[in-house]
Amino acid sequence: QVQLVESGGGLVQTGASLRLSCAASGVTFSIYAMGWFRQAAGKEREFVAAVSRTGSSTSYSDAVKGRFTISRDNAKSTVILQMSSLKPEDTAVYYCARRRGVLLTSARDYDYWGRGTQVTVSS
Repeated sequence: QVQLVESGGGLVQTGASLRLSCAASGVTFSIYAMGWFRQAAGKEREFVAAVSRTGSSTSYSDAVKGRFTISRDNAKSTVILQMSSLKPEDTAVYYCARRRGVLLTSARDYDYWGRGTQVTVSS
């Protein structure tokens, strides 16, 4: 059974850092590109970052570029989102997702999702 389980969310102040993890099980992790998306209350889900199957390529939304870093450890079947200089507008539920093949940035291209972890940034 495929599972993607996010962890590491929480309540922090503006300017703080958080490290989100997504642990995969029941899947051959290295054949999937992995992405992080977020959804704020009342808004559509949006792309945050993605990493290729080997970790050699990454992509970020303009909103997080320079502040967030995505990485993966295929030996541990884990993808990490290191977030720094957090802002109130980063408040959202953060989801990890997988897609077989190349790195893409549209949510519709990802076929399996975790349940999400809440990140709240207070001003």
